[in-house]
Formats: sequence, C-alpha cells, structure tokens
Amino acid sequence: MSRTILITGSTDGIGLETARMLVSLGHHVLLHGRNPAKLEEVERTLAGLAGADHVESYLADLSRMDDVETLAKAVTGRHSRLDVLINNAGIFLTSEPVTQDGLDVRFAVNTIAPYLLTQRLLPLLGTSGRVINLSSAAQSPVDLEALAGRVRLSDDYDAYAQSKLAITQWSRRMALSLKDKGPAIIAVNPGSLLGTKMVKEGFGMAGKDIRIGAEILIRAALSDEFETASGQYFDNDSGQFAPPHRDALNAEKSERIVQAIETTLAESGHPGTLV
Repeated sequence: MSRTILITGSTDGIGLETARMLVSLGHHVLLHGRNPAKLEEVERTLAGLAGADHVESYLADLSRMDDVETLAKAVTGRHSRLDVLINNAGIFLTSEPVTQDGLDVRFAVNTIAPYLLTQRLLPLLGTSGRVINLSSAAQSPVDLEALAGRVRLSDDYDAYAQSKLAITQWSRRMALSLKDKGPAIIAVNPGSLLGTKMVKEGFGMAGKDIRIGAEILIRAALSDEFETASGQYFDNDSGQFAPPHRDALNAEKSERIVQAIETTLAESGHPGTLV
C-alpha cells in the first residue's frame, strides 16, 4: 500500500537516499529543502524513477519559524492525510550559528522546528501515523538558557549534541502524553559517522554508507516492529531499541524541555499546543 511521507531535509544525505528508496518502492514522497534550485533538481530526478505523481516538493528554511508554519499550511492545503513525518533535517557546523530570531541554529533546526512542524501536522497524522525524529549517539544535557537563545554555546559539537538530546526528550514526552490519541513518535539514531555532508565537513572523513541510515528510517516508517514503539529510542549503532541518555528518561527534565520550547515559540509568535 502506497503511503504519503514527508521527509524534511531531503535534498541530500540520508534524507535524499531515504526519499529515493521510498519513491522506488512506490510511495508518495513529499520532499523538503531550503535551496530552490536543488529542490527542483531532486524532484525532477526522483519523479523520473516512478512518475511525477509520486513526488512533490516544499521549500522552507527551518531556522525560521515563519517558514515552518508556511510548510505545515502548504502540506495541509494539499493533503487531508499524512502517513509518516520524518524529521530528518539537521545542522552541525555553520558560519551563521544564530538565527534571525536570536536562537542557536542547531536548536532551531534540530529541535524546535521539528516540534512545531509535528504539532501543526498532528491532525493529518491522526492515530495511525508515525513521526520519526532524527536523534544521534551524540546526546548532551541541555542548557535551557542556550535552547532559548539567551546563552551562546561556543562549542559546535556540544550545541549539536544538546539539540539531539532535546529532540529525543520531547519525542518521548509527546508520545507518552498523546498515548493512543496521536501518532507513534519514535526517536532514531540512524548510525554514527555516516557519509553525510555534515560528517564530511565536521569530521573531515568520508564516513560510512548513508544507506545504513536510510534503511533504518524506512524500517521505522513502515515496518510492523515500530508500530507499537511510540516513545522509544532506536539505536542503529547497536541495531536495537535501547535506553537514550538518562535525561530523556527523566520526566521532570523532559517536561522542562517542552516548556522551554513552548515558551520560545510563544515569544516568537508561534505558540504550540502543549500535549
């Protein structure tokens, strides 16, 4: 059965490979990117694999919450149902670490934007959909002041690792709050040091086959083994569901993360909906 799947950050790396494989399997893939020329090229290429009716694209800069809102409205305007949302877009090294809203871009793109997008698309996902959030083996305790943009983190890796723990925390907290009233929400570490642009630029190495990451995202999106895994964390380095960082299992700390995200969104004019 063909499913409708939105993949953020799908113009390169793991996102692109995941999109390519899903289109080849006959699924309807909603591409997302922030470079219009690149997005058009990817849409044209993938449409050639299985027909133009299997692919559509959406332009948005996820460091800008206005763009996140526009993306959600555009998807909602064209679809009454979304089977899977894969929050794949991510950023590590950048020459512009602060967004126009004054946020650390790692928290904005890796944590806050996927939270807002998920909130806005919950009605389309219903109770049978899935949200797959890209986590990482890199997870560090979150500085709430840094998440809110009031403190600057000087270490790129630390900012990235904090943002990945934060998305893992809100994934579990939202899943436990929604229970059977919403989609399954699962955080996935797709594999360490895969051959993405992020790894090549950040660590100066070719990295491992990105299909390792794409294959686990497809399993998480489609396979029965993930159907009842809402709130869990899958570690693809070990190939199994595993405990995330201990802070993600701490209900109080995870609640504070969600509250900080909600406050940050409200202050930028984009209030979420606590669940």
